[in-house]
Amino acid sequence: MLRVSGLQTFYGDMQALHGVTLEVREGEVVSIIGSNGAGKTTTLMTISGVLRPRRGQIEFDGRRIDSLKPAEIVEAGLGHVPEGRQLFPSMTLEENLTMGACTRRARAARTQTLERVYHLFPRLRERRHQVAGTLSGGEQQMVAIGRGLMSCPRLLMLDEPSLGLSPMLVTAIFDIIQEINRGGATILLVEQNVFRALKLSHRGYILENGQIVAEGPSQQLLRDPQVRTAYLGL
Repeated sequence: MLRVSGLQTFYGDMQALHGVTLEVREGEVVSIIGSNGAGKTTTLMTISGVLRPRRGQIEFDGRRIDSLKPAEIVEAGLGHVPEGRQLFPSMTLEENLTMGACTRRARAARTQTLERVYHLFPRLRERRHQVAGTLSGGEQQMVAIGRGLMSCPRLLMLDEPSLGLSPMLVTAIFDIIQEINRGGATILLVEQNVFRALKLSHRGYILENGQIVAEGPSQQLLRDPQVRTAYLGL
């Protein structure tokens, strides 16, 4: 479904990605793990068109998308839930959600998709008229994921969905991600909680200093001595 080949992305003169190559097959959950500054967020931002690669190719469903605008990439069926939630704090919870239905296809299905989001996150239905800036961190993360789903993505990219959440909420968020995948969406997950990310995903990539240094089935990576030492503290 998604193929990234030889991706090189720069911030001015500083190179952040050095030939990143990865793929995501339809129906999978794929994790990208690595330390802070490894290039994980940059990878997602480049795929979603927020950043332009200087070299490399990005294909989604066999179509080149690396020259498309972000809105065109969303229209193609690729959604992105960014790190830090990035809600509109003065708007209500439901207004934030409906902002995600920005494509023609998504607007046509907005009522049904909103019901699906409320089914996944019952707490959001109860607070739908509440101003987003007054929500707890966990509730804001639910809104961010829900807003991503409102675009009706076939592939949803999630950047650090567990960041800053309590252990109980982390468990709830990962259960929801698994349910979203079972519902038919393919997932590309960036996550610092390496153990949970690999337990949830089918395959994983390890990113260090803007380069993929290891990849494979998640269970294999969980058993790898170097991964266990460097990322799991075992």
